[in-house]
Amino acid sequence: MAVSPEFAQLLDRLKNPAQPFPAADLYHLSDLGRPELEALEAAWPEAPLERRRAIMDDLGEIGEANLEVQFEGVFRLALEDEDAQVRAAAVANLWEVETPALIAPFLELLRADPDAGVRAAAASALGRYVYLGEVEELPARHARRVEEALLAVIRGGDELEVRRRALEARSFSSRPEVGDLIAEAYGSPERLWRISAVFAMGRSADPRWAQAVLAELESGDPELRYEAARAAGELELQEATPGLKKLVDEGDVQVREAAIWSLGQVGGDEARAALLDLLQAAGDEERDFLEDALENLHFHDELLE
Repeated sequence: MAVSPEFAQLLDRLKNPAQPFPAADLYHLSDLGRPELEALEAAWPEAPLERRRAIMDDLGEIGEANLEVQFEGVFRLALEDEDAQVRAAAVANLWEVETPALIAPFLELLRADPDAGVRAAAASALGRYVYLGEVEELPARHARRVEEALLAVIRGGDELEVRRRALEARSFSSRPEVGDLIAEAYGSPERLWRISAVFAMGRSADPRWAQAVLAELESGDPELRYEAARAAGELELQEATPGLKKLVDEGDVQVREAAIWSLGQVGGDEARAALLDLLQAAGDEERDFLEDALENLHFHDELLE
């Protein structure tokens, strides 16, 4: 079945570097049928490299802001692009897709892609399937396959960035060896391993890491403070509230936002008072973020009543 003349013209614009590819065309890549996908797959390699990269970035932003569009077909064909940046972006843009059909291509990228950035992106993406297995929304055989592949990468000889992302992805699992892997990473002299370890502590939902997270809230390294702030919220550590309040006042915007988010996660009167004080003094840019944190806090506290 042939595509419409309008879609054929879109493909001509896609391939022609002398023609602009208007933003309106991006929306016509949503929810494509089989004929359109097959035609796009044939035309895609002929599109200029910078255009393919820009499309991946633009579609990712549109998809995050607009839940009514669906670009999964475009992202899946871009997994086989010859350019590593396009492949990595395609993996990242599939972050909300939970179909087990993506496990095999992600595992293939993790094991065999020549680019470390793509392998790292694949490792991160596989974390979703570890989580789905943990909450019993993915058949155990699929979750086990993913976990074993990630474990092999963590213990293997791949580049540090790939192994770090594999640890972070694996940390959703409640299997006993995860705690040992986190502890080993946290005890490493390599700073980046320690950052990933603190990230993994939060994901693990394991209260054994409470003291380590509380200690890292006072780290001299802003990345460690950021990860500790996030982990404190994920672990719902009310005892972290004083430390989070201090981080709200520091100059690093990312650390401040992580601390605000976590105050909404830990709950309690002290966190509520801190968020209300911040809301009173907030400008327009931060008001929505603070209101979301307060809404999360109310929800958390209602669950405990």
